Amino acid sequence: MVKAGYKQTEVGEIPEDWELNPIGQHFDFKNGLNKSKEYFGHGTPIINYMDVFSNPGLANSDITGKVAVTKDEINSYSARKGDVFFTRTSETVDEIGLSTVLTEEVKDAVFSGFVLRAREKGSDLGLHFKKYCFRSESARKQIKATSSYTTRALTNGKLLSQVLLAYPKDPDEQKAIADALSDVDTLIASLAKLIEKKRDIKTATMQQLLTGKKRLPGFQKEWQIKKIEELADIDPENLSSTTNPLYEFRYVSLEDVDSGRLRGHSEQIFSTSPSRARRVLRMNDVVIATVRPNLKSHFLFQRNEKDWICSTGFAVIRCNPKKADAQFLFYHFFARQIDLQIETLIAGSNYPAINSGDVRKLEISCPEIDEQAAIASVISDMDKELHLLEEKRSKAKAIKQGMMQELLTGRTRLV
Repeated sequence: MVKAGYKQTEVGEIPEDWELNPIGQHFDFKNGLNKSKEYFGHGTPIINYMDVFSNPGLANSDITGKVAVTKDEINSYSARKGDVFFTRTSETVDEIGLSTVLTEEVKDAVFSGFVLRAREKGSDLGLHFKKYCFRSESARKQIKATSSYTTRALTNGKLLSQVLLAYPKDPDEQKAIADALSDVDTLIASLAKLIEKKRDIKTATMQQLLTGKKRLPGFQKEWQIKKIEELADIDPENLSSTTNPLYEFRYVSLEDVDSGRLRGHSEQIFSTSPSRARRVLRMNDVVIATVRPNLKSHFLFQRNEKDWICSTGFAVIRCNPKKADAQFLFYHFFARQIDLQIETLIAGSNYPAINSGDVRKLEISCPEIDEQAAIASVISDMDKELHLLEEKRSKAKAIKQGMMQELLTGRTRLV
């Protein structure tokens, strides 16, 4: 039964006083400019794929690309305040047809052939409302459903014109919706800046503390240069081919790790597990990605549980607790001293990789164990602060998604 004050439509229930029209009723579409690479890097501003992909709204300062164009091309591929741009092509359907609106006039701006321009025929949609209405759950679902896919996902003006857009006719209601969502965007942006600032401080602190350039109070003993093999065992335990075929374990692949954090795992039985599932993990093992180590898919294993196995795409470092603090050693793999050594090892390689033997020979600056622990504690506190900020940002993004679903369907009214 339809709720009082609402009507049933092709996109679900919406308020009776809202409109539901195809995007093509409001906009004319045009493909963008294609030029060879020598024309880029100088000239007039150009709206590129990543500008559209990354921002629901584009200000002058967001547009950093340049291209050399003629006056005719500026006229043909102009970008004006209020124009909406959509990503035209992508490797995945989820990233097709993402939109942005140009919120300021940008002199002589043009737009790339990888995006589509939608220019409004009238003025039914408010400038800042356009930042959000095409990213609603309903619009995104339709855009993805109408796109084509061969080797890449594709959309075009004809397909986008068919997408049904629900919106309030009242400009004040559009503005209220846009203002509410913009407030959350402002919070997300401020958290992103704070996170970036804290990361920079952490990086600088690590560089000072992990090299001994800055000492913590109470420590005066000299540091030494040590090879990893002098401080730890490398790959100390591995499953053999005679392992019980019914052995059940939790498996960590390279894809389960992202920049120092274990993000997931899979449940496996040895008989059907990946052939790389061999390295046994124990509490406080330092786990280093040897495949594409420059991506830093490393993590510190901090679960006091049995039956965890990781890929042979990692080297497992098990510290001698009398010689090395695991967290101190782990942080070194995100600092410049080890970065430089790994860069030397993979230089000139088409497939950047190192092996466990290389890991053994890596060198770090090393104080006594108590100073190692004190340094690790300082950096760990910074990590915790960063993690809390990242959680806040994730919650803010989730709140925004919920608000968009409520406000852009009219379930919650602000006016």
